[in-house]
Parts: sequence; C-alpha cells; structure tokens
Amino acid sequence: MAYCASRFRTVRRPTREVRVGAVAVGGANPIRIQSMTTSDTQDVAATVRQSVALAEVGCEIVRVTAPNVQAARCLREIRAGLTAAGWGSIPLVADIHFLPQAAMEAVEHVEKVRVNPGNYADKKRFAVRDYSDADYTRELERLHEAFSPLVVRCRELGRSMRIGTNHGSLSDRIMNRYGDSPLGMVESALEFLRIAESHGFRDIILSMKSSNPKVMIEAYRLLVERMDAEDMHYPLHLGVTEAGDGEDGRIKGSIGIGSLLMDGLGDTIRVSLTEDSVYEIPVARAIAEKAMSLWRDGAHAGTETDSLDPYHFERRDAARVDLGPGACAGDKEPPRVVVRVAGAGGVAAALRELAAPKLRDTPAEGLLVPIGSAGDIEALRGAMGGAGAPFGFLVLELAPSMAARDVEPLLRSGVARVVILRRFEEDEALAPWAGLALDTGHVLAVDAPARVLAGLSEQLRGIGDGRLIVTYSGGGEPGDNPVGAYRRIAEALRLAGSRAPLWIRNTPGTEVRGDNTFLSRLIEASVLTGSLLCDGIGDIVSVETEADPARAARVAYNVLQGAGARISKAEFVACPSCGRTLFDLQTTTQRIRSQTAHLKGVKIAIMGCIVNGPGEMADADFGYVGGAPGKINLYVGKQCVQYNIPQSEADARLIALIKEHNKWAEPEPAHA
Repeated sequence: MAYCASRFRTVRRPTREVRVGAVAVGGANPIRIQSMTTSDTQDVAATVRQSVALAEVGCEIVRVTAPNVQAARCLREIRAGLTAAGWGSIPLVADIHFLPQAAMEAVEHVEKVRVNPGNYADKKRFAVRDYSDADYTRELERLHEAFSPLVVRCRELGRSMRIGTNHGSLSDRIMNRYGDSPLGMVESALEFLRIAESHGFRDIILSMKSSNPKVMIEAYRLLVERMDAEDMHYPLHLGVTEAGDGEDGRIKGSIGIGSLLMDGLGDTIRVSLTEDSVYEIPVARAIAEKAMSLWRDGAHAGTETDSLDPYHFERRDAARVDLGPGACAGDKEPPRVVVRVAGAGGVAAALRELAAPKLRDTPAEGLLVPIGSAGDIEALRGAMGGAGAPFGFLVLELAPSMAARDVEPLLRSGVARVVILRRFEEDEALAPWAGLALDTGHVLAVDAPARVLAGLSEQLRGIGDGRLIVTYSGGGEPGDNPVGAYRRIAEALRLAGSRAPLWIRNTPGTEVRGDNTFLSRLIEASVLTGSLLCDGIGDIVSVETEADPARAARVAYNVLQGAGARISKAEFVACPSCGRTLFDLQTTTQRIRSQTAHLKGVKIAIMGCIVNGPGEMADADFGYVGGAPGKINLYVGKQCVQYNIPQSEADARLIALIKEHNKWAEPEPAHA
C-alpha cells in the first residue's frame, strides 16, 4: 500500500482531529507551528517569558521539558503565568523521557504530554542480547502496565499525547530485534499506540525524528503505511532533530519536513535550531505556507505512484556522462554543481569571483550562461579569452530563436566541454541538436516535462545515455508540485529505457511560493533538491535563484551535504537547547565550529545532555556531550571514551581526541 495519495501532487493525508487545548491538529486544520522553551523549567519566570516570546512571534503550541517530578510540578505555575500574560489559548506540552512519575504529575497541569517510547519505562543500556518471543511478550506486558496509568489519566482529563520516537533513543529491546532502523522506530511507536488504543484513547499525535533526513523521511513513510494497514489515521508531528544552526540547520529541517509535506504528510511541525527558539518560528511558518499553497483535493483521486521504493534509499542508476577533465555526471558519482551567470556579459566578473581560494572546497564545476543571440556567443568567447577557467564544463542555455549554426563555431573552438541546454516542446525534433552535440564531441541537455519526454522517448534512445542529460525548468503537469514533476521525469526516462543523468534545477519556474527573500529561496532549494536527493534522484544540481554565483555554489553544496549526498566541509550535529541542557549550546557550538570547521568530512555531535546523545551520534565521528553541570563527556561514535571533563578543558581534549584518531589537519591561513 502506498504511503501517500500521490507521489506527484500534494494531496493532504486525511487524519482524525486531535485537540491540544484550544488548538486543533489534523483534520481540516492548517499546519500548526510549535517550538520549545530552553530555560530551566524550575525557573518559572524565565520559562513563562520564553513561552510568551514564542507566542508573540506566532508559535501555536509550546513544549516545556519535565525531566523530573519537581520540574513537572512547576508546570502548574507556568500554565497560570502564561494565561495571566494573556496567552491562555496557547497550549503547553510536557516533554517526558525517562520518568513515568514526572508524566503523571505533568498531565495534571498541561494540555498535552509527549513521551519517548525508547526511554519511557524501557531499558537503554546498549546491551546486546537475544529476545525470545516469550521474552518479548513479557516486555510488552511490562510496558502495558507502566504506560497504562498515563493513558487512562489523559483520557479522564481530556489531554492529548504525542508518542515521539527518536532515532537516537531506541530501546535495547527494539534495537536487538529491529536494529537501528526506520522499522525499529515505527515498531517502537506502534507498541505504545496499541496500548493507548486498548484503553479507547485516541487523542494521539505521532512523530519519527532523526538528525538524518533520509532516516526521518523513510520512518514517517513507513509509519503511515503501517498505520493505514491497521486503519489508524493519527496526525503527524514533523521535525528533524539535532539539525544544527544557521544555514545548515535551516537546510536540514527544510529537507526533512518539506519532503514529507510535499507528499501531503504532516499536521504540525517544529524546526529544531541550535538558536533562540523564536528564530525557529519564521522558518517553520515559511515551510508550512509553501506546502499549504499546494494542497489538492484528493477525495476522488486514485493513488498515483512511481516505481521507486520509498522505504529504502537507493541512488537512481544513471549512465556516465563525461563533462571534461576530472568531472563526470551519473554512474554513482557525487552530484555535480552548476552555477548560473546573468548573461555572457557577466562571465568575466563571475570567473574572477569563482576563482577565489575560499571556493576551493565548493567549486563551480559547471558554468551556465544564457545565450540569446550570436552576439552573446562572441561576448562569451571574449570574456573567457582562452585562459584557464575555474570550472570543468560550460553550459549554454540557448534561447528558442538560436540555430545550431550560431553555436557551432564555439563548439569547435576547444574552449571547454560544452553542454547544449535547450527547452523542447511537444513534437519538436531533437535530431538537429543531438547531431550537433555528437558531431562536435559535446553533450545535449534536454529541458522538458515528463509529458514531452514521453513523446521523445524514441529520439532519446537514439542519442544514447552517454551524451545526454535531462532537466526541467517548470511547466509540468497541472497540479504537480516541483518534486513530483521530477519524479514523473525519472519515471518517464525509466519507461523510455533511458539512464540519462538528471539535473535538478532550482529556477523561478520551479518555485512553489517565492517571496524573493533569502530564507524563502533557501527553503525552496532545500525542499526541491534535498527531497529528490533523499529519493536517490539527482546527478547535477544548480541553484539559479541566487544572483551571486559564489553564494549559489555555497547553497548548492550545503544542500548536498544536508541531504548526505556530497560532503564538502565538517558537519555538526547539534541539538536545540532545552531545560535539560547542561551548557550553553549556542556559544559552545559556535566555539567548536570555529576550531574544527576546516576538517572536511569530519562529523562532530554537540549534545546538551544524554537523552538522545549516543543514539543521534550514531554516524558522528566524535561527540561532545553534557554529562553533569560543568562536566563534558567525549565520545568516539557511540562509545564514551572520556567522562566528566571540566568544560574549561573539553575543547582541547576534543581536539586531542581528533588528532589521536588521525582526523586532524592544521587549518590553512585562509581558514584562520
């Protein structure tokens, strides 16, 4: 059974409505925006101030951590303080991990309780053992006994609940049977969901969070497929946990959340940033509004799907296309980055900018130049001047008025490997352009929606995959979202027997709902490119909505890294702060980044506490985790190797640990 009504259009998944106090989630309601306070919950005044600040910028649901019974008792005063400040309609959520006693106290005071199935009344000792069916059944009976009192009390008081699974905190029982997998995440949640249903309690929202967007996307898809099989229709809370800060955090959050929203999944969202919580709200709002603008009525629509397996990541099999010295596309090569210049007249300035040393790790591998006349060809040749260029191949985006004879002299000049990019419509012949590319030793890029490609399938086969690229700049099937348009193209190529590489272009024609701010453009690029990369689609990428070529290259590489498709710098997994955090996450993350950002390919996790630490650091090389007030634990992967280091010494000890494992390199002067 498919996890969504359409892989091409945004048809919203129907769910039951769940009320969180005065705010209704799911059903016909808009996507709800939420966030979390970062203060010590027992500092009531500070927590109320943060809750008010979140409400003032548009946060609709506020979550507060309740790590112990004492903190849970403070929720009564926090609820009263928020109401007294004029925000009584804003519901509060108690965040519970380890203690059922804290949950039982918290449910008396707030509108919703979040429990983590991996931690709540379950074992987490990273023990390896075999569970027989009888052992497993006994464990489920124990969970039923431990979890049922909270379920019953929620039903009695009219509270709602979030069953929030985290990839990083699956229980030993789940890990030993299902592994550290999306399936394990889903089974962990379903166990608790079935207990709740056995008591007739259904005011439940579910989440499947991970710091890895691929894992998170697959887990939510699998959860919906499994719930549909059991006739369950609960709303979904979407989020990428430990996404980090700045541009990288916004990209990761947009990839994971945006991909699912494009498929019609998701009813409430949180963008987790290692920043003050108020900065999460405009990002979440922008993502939600883009998705809601695409919602289609699916009442009479059948299930539209493609041949891709949505539950297991596998890169699309694409043929190898030679793009010049040291560069090729397809054949499982890392996706290549193309940058666009405004016109032939801007090439000289762009070449100077792209040659800057700071772009060494994020080079423009292809240069896209729009060509509208023969005069542009001459201007391009003059700008390049025969000198070496900081790119591997040249893309000529030809206007419809351009003829093959206009560009042939440049193609025969030996200036660089050239990709002839041209938009094709129905019934238009590829032969003249394919012949030109083949005769001169270059490559043809066909820009067309799926419906046009279907009519050109025979001509595409005639060209051969090794000299062909396919892309899309807008104008697909009415009602398709941009991600779906590319999925249709990939399916059309499969049906045509073509393995031509696919080029993901972020252009004004592929925008969902742009307001021309950098944040809007960043979200658009992250959702389109990141979603497709997490589907295994994409061999070339370009962000053509950025006028500055250097910034366009940077955004493209950051999206590639956020999707796990290509590594160009160090990566930081950093949790958003909360009341459990044992040090200042923002300043610590920035400080560690300043000392280690030059370590290309090294992944460092910075975690405020141990709740999700070791699990979310599963694929990190090193971890810096709060162990106690003023004390830091250092990890290599999941293994804690140094305990209770004074925080004043922790940075130096982390660097020493990186050196010990031969992952250190001295920063070059440009980085310093």
